[in-house]
Amino acid sequence: MATPSGLIRALHRGTLGQNMVTDRIFSGIQPTGTPHLGNYLGAIQNWVNLQEECSSVLYSIMDMHSFTLPKEPAVLRQNILDTTAAILACGIDPKKCLLFRQSLVPEHAELAWILGCLTNVPRLLRLPQWKMKRASQNSEGTVGLLTYPVLQAADILLYKSTRVPVGEDQVLHLELAQDIAQHFNKKYGEFFPVPKAILSTTKKIKSLRDPSAKMSKSDPQKLATVTIADSPDEIVLKFRKAVTDFTSEVTYEPATRPGVSNLVSIHAAVAGLSIKEVLHQATGLDTAHYKMVVAEAVIQKFAPIRNEIKKLQEDKSHLIKVLEDGAEKAKELAAPIYQEIRRLVGFQ
Repeated sequence: MATPSGLIRALHRGTLGQNMVTDRIFSGIQPTGTPHLGNYLGAIQNWVNLQEECSSVLYSIMDMHSFTLPKEPAVLRQNILDTTAAILACGIDPKKCLLFRQSLVPEHAELAWILGCLTNVPRLLRLPQWKMKRASQNSEGTVGLLTYPVLQAADILLYKSTRVPVGEDQVLHLELAQDIAQHFNKKYGEFFPVPKAILSTTKKIKSLRDPSAKMSKSDPQKLATVTIADSPDEIVLKFRKAVTDFTSEVTYEPATRPGVSNLVSIHAAVAGLSIKEVLHQATGLDTAHYKMVVAEAVIQKFAPIRNEIKKLQEDKSHLIKVLEDGAEKAKELAAPIYQEIRRLVGFQ
């Protein structure tokens, strides 16, 4: 994606105010390896569509965010490449968006420090993710875990992003970014656009073994999560073992029948159908047979993606180059904006 020279000049002069806002979409994904079904349906599928609709789109591999739960260096490096291969295989096109690794653009961390100094600790302590992740790690929590929502705000605001695709569990973090932008504007003059949410229309995908919890790569139950690189046999096994209930009819009642309703949501999302259309197709099927229908729909959806992931993983240098090239272009956008921020706060 070429950066218009006029836009860059305006950014350098600090003249890109609220009356000259570029529509820009920003989103990111943590490098946990190959994404799972919930990642694909809730985020990546939407990313593919958005890169066709907007002329300025940035997608980041959030390696700094993943460090809130540090991994072995070799594991993190491989996860970054596997995540990159997966989202490219899903249809993300570096010619239509900027795909880059977060830590290759140091302005993310530098802006996070400035914004952190404008953010109250009690606000961060109230965020539910802090409480849940601290509990899941069985610890008092780290500074990084507490402040990563500020880094998220920096990720978004560094590029003067106007729209952010988010899931239900990230709405409060985007609201924090909105509040930080407004606080900065009040203190230093109108500078940041206040980013708006693009909410996913896909129902949240739940664990196949515990439909009260969302699907997650960190789930200790291996049969709970379907990844987009799973083999057909693995997908069939996981759906066969999916928790439903003792009623054989296929219905959509999330409050009372979360297990079978989760299957219906998955089926509708991968087939591109409405809940009503899926239920009509399932008329006369019991849940045991319906599980295999859903498994087959998932297999068909992911077969070409799975093959493409394997090809891309064989060319490590290509994946590294995609991320480095994307980072260079991201820096072109970030540098003049960050220099103006430095001037506004008095660093230069």
